Amino acid sequence: MSENKPSKREKEDPNSYPAKRGISGNLAKIGFLLLTDICTNIKCVGRENFPKDIPYVVASNHQCFADGVLISKFLPRGHFKHMTALVGADLATDYGALGRLIVRVGRGIGVERHGNPVRGLIKAKKVVEAGNICFVFPEGTRTHDGKLGEMKDGACYIAIKSSSPLVPIYISGAYDAWPRQSKWPKPFKGFMKRKKIRIYVGEPLHGEDYDNDAHKMTDALSAWMHKMEDLHLDPEA
Repeated sequence: MSENKPSKREKEDPNSYPAKRGISGNLAKIGFLLLTDICTNIKCVGRENFPKDIPYVVASNHQCFADGVLISKFLPRGHFKHMTALVGADLATDYGALGRLIVRVGRGIGVERHGNPVRGLIKAKKVVEAGNICFVFPEGTRTHDGKLGEMKDGACYIAIKSSSPLVPIYISGAYDAWPRQSKWPKPFKGFMKRKKIRIYVGEPLHGEDYDNDAHKMTDALSAWMHKMEDLHLDPEA
């Protein structure tokens, strides 16, 4: 008696496992970053703060669909193949082909946005313990206005439980280049004038410096994010 094979949708369900990037995911990443270099003025500040060794957790504000791939452009050599991302479990099912592609490129690990996130967090912890990098967006959703939202404890929980450093990242300008309200990116301002995107990488945070308390560590992460927002909210300024 033959077993029922999983459907394409089931294979891409990020609740099941970190999605496989495959050829299509790698090509999509290369193509998108090539277009990003052509159409925007993107730079990274503090790139040296990325750990040379894996694993680690990356915690970033969430400005647009492409935040993860934008950050990946500046990872140390060889680290991208180990990159995974905590993503909303609905991304692969409710956002069409774009959502499924994002899950592939980021090797998504699904977490319930409005339900119990524990299953996704435990899975992410195990993936990091296995020697991977996990991108987490502690606000839980893309910004509605370019400004920071409330930070949740998930990123710090994963870092503490996996005994890994957490790298804080602040992105500026990506919201203007691809606002939540727009289906497609808007990288130009005026006639062929490229918008600026800046990615700021902070020094890693370590759980032991915060008594291995995820809430205390999240407070420190949030304070750093708001400091960066005060300084760099508008990259065109």
